Amino acid sequence: MLVRMTTNADGPQPRPRRRTPAGAAVLRADVTDAIRAAVFEELAAVGYARMSIEGIARRAGVGKTAVYRRWRSKLHLVLDVVSAIAVQGLPAPDTGSLETDLRLLYEVTSRALRHPVASQIIPDLQAEAARNPEIADALQKALREGQEGVASKIVAAAEQRGEVGSGYDPDLALDLISGPLYWRSVVIRSPKLPKGYLATLARSTAAALKAL
Repeated sequence: MLVRMTTNADGPQPRPRRRTPAGAAVLRADVTDAIRAAVFEELAAVGYARMSIEGIARRAGVGKTAVYRRWRSKLHLVLDVVSAIAVQGLPAPDTGSLETDLRLLYEVTSRALRHPVASQIIPDLQAEAARNPEIADALQKALREGQEGVASKIVAAAEQRGEVGSGYDPDLALDLISGPLYWRSVVIRSPKLPKGYLATLARSTAAALKAL
């Protein structure tokens, strides 16, 4: 241990010199971000079953030890990345109208779901979730909380404006808002939305919410 000397009435006395903390305390944020980005790219390229720590490290430009210092397995790495989606969420539109709020939400969500990376990752993780309860819980949390947060803000704002009555069922409201677009983009994976679909969906959903 490194020491330095101090002086008191009894003469020089050794005092421990503090070291800079090592390990998790000094993990570089830019390396962590690079690994997380590599996870999405690797999932899109090879899927969860074929994904490996070696492939993630290579894509991130780091050694395997950099990955293992942060996560003990690929499962925990994927769970962490997927769970982070729920925290980030989507911005809640605030246009002053329920229909236009929904239209903006659908435009942003549609672009996100149809992104080449997301369109590969979500179906693959859904298939993996059928075999792995931990992935199922993380995926449900990410998808539900990400949509639930913004949907509840849209409906709450509409209620304050008098567009939606009080006492509505929040779960049913979430189903009405999120269900159709996810069905089109994630379940049946329609290659292209019909012309005017998002505008019609926003108008129809707004009418359904007002009828609750």
